[in-house]
Amino acid sequence: MKKIFVSLMAVAALFTLASCEKNFDPKIYGTLTTTNFPATTADFESELMLCYTPYTTKWSHSISGQQHNFYGGEATVYRLFDTSSDYCLPALHSWGGSWLRLTQCYFTDLELQRRGYNSGTPSYYEGLRDVTRFTKIIGDFRDADESILPAAKKKQFEAEARICRGMMMYYLLHIYGPLPFILDPADVGNEELEAKLERPTLDAISQWIYDDFDYAAQNAPEKQSDKGRYTADYARIMLMRHCLNEGSHMSGWYQKAYDLKSQFTGGYKLFTDPGDSGNPYVELFRAKNDFSCEDIMEVSVSAGPTGSDNQGNFNPFFYYIAGSNQAQKKDDKGNPTWCANAGGTPWNQTMNVDTTFFDTYEPGDLRRDVIVDRIYYRGVGYIDRSNVGDLWDGFIINKYPFEEPTLSYQSNDIPLARWADVLLLYAEAAVRKSGSVPQEAIDAVNEVRARAGLAGLSAEKTASADAFLDALLLERGHEFLYEGFRKIDLIRFGKYYQTMSALNRTPTSEYWPIPNFSVEQAKEAGYTLTQYYTRPDYDGPQK
Repeated sequence: MKKIFVSLMAVAALFTLASCEKNFDPKIYGTLTTTNFPATTADFESELMLCYTPYTTKWSHSISGQQHNFYGGEATVYRLFDTSSDYCLPALHSWGGSWLRLTQCYFTDLELQRRGYNSGTPSYYEGLRDVTRFTKIIGDFRDADESILPAAKKKQFEAEARICRGMMMYYLLHIYGPLPFILDPADVGNEELEAKLERPTLDAISQWIYDDFDYAAQNAPEKQSDKGRYTADYARIMLMRHCLNEGSHMSGWYQKAYDLKSQFTGGYKLFTDPGDSGNPYVELFRAKNDFSCEDIMEVSVSAGPTGSDNQGNFNPFFYYIAGSNQAQKKDDKGNPTWCANAGGTPWNQTMNVDTTFFDTYEPGDLRRDVIVDRIYYRGVGYIDRSNVGDLWDGFIINKYPFEEPTLSYQSNDIPLARWADVLLLYAEAAVRKSGSVPQEAIDAVNEVRARAGLAGLSAEKTASADAFLDALLLERGHEFLYEGFRKIDLIRFGKYYQTMSALNRTPTSEYWPIPNFSVEQAKEAGYTLTQYYTRPDYDGPQK
């Protein structure tokens, strides 16, 4: 890892951002060198756009060698944090290999990961190099002549870049545990420091992530004219999540998470329009309601792209939730089935809903309506839970339905942060900081439940902090089904090992192992890079 950062010349062919709408359209830049780039305010903004690349939805990206994107394709946050949780049954009707092993919570084979992009085998370890690249860009902003990049723009661009860097560290922490990052621009290119591959302490990396999100919360724009560009409110919700994740070992962070709710400026509220379906939760995820009153941040998806680098964002979620025999437009009598408007044929059921988790929904919970529990199967007829484990692995997530039958991919935006999350995080923070169950925490949870058509929490579930937190964890599971939070939540609540073991999918470790190549590289340089990381308060055995 001697050259962790990527030179400007190497980035020239990769300096493409395809994202949103209006002024945030794809741009392709010409040959760049350190002598001619960045030289103008527009150049610096183009450099900023590189930081967004891992968070666009393409088949892959190439900041530091070809890698997977976090929200589109084969190694998304849904696969990282949802399929290896109680949401998903083992993906038997998939491509096998890592697709199956991750759903079985078997992570040991990931010791053999290679650098970069390996088709269906996810690897984000090269994100270490992305962090260094972001650090170099942040340094460029700080060093820029104010006659070219005014002070206000410096702060804004650095704030957006630090959200991107903070998110990369945040995700890598929850994939591998603490990793060594280069965060001072003066250290970029220092081969001695870049070779110092040792895990930092959990406190240290927690503070690094906090500092990035906190800077962005104070300096990023409150509102962006381009949909999909990050804002101060997005930094605030990331900071809120992070403070709760690490509050057990960072003093005062539960209070910080609690205080953040009053700092949001976007005037958000829960989306309650019942629409054509009569279900506001179903309507929330329809393309026509993108960036609704509830949405703090989304990946803004265009109609028509297919995942190519020179196109806008796409939403390929449909292709991973069913097999071709399971997803029929019409049954044998010509009646429309659940995917009547699908513009293509899915590939494999690599993501599903476990029947056990499905049964945790209360009767009348409107959120259950995004799950298909009976489908038409070619050559067989209709199948249901009696066929799970045979003709299908589990139930189907229909959260992002096709609304335009001529398209091959969905045009629904991909939610990254919603007001419902702020309400539930706030309720959790109120309880964790006090050790009691204040009425404000109950009210926040009940507001989310009311939108789902449910009565308030019972007295039994609010009788103690432990009972309330158990109810809250399940509430989060129902509200954020396949939005990329579940494994992180289960670990934060101290329930990951016991939950998965009870489902006969005992995790082989809390986090993924660092790949062998990096462990050996550290050893050659005279350092010890511990392959596995386990939190001190993990509810399972130490690895």
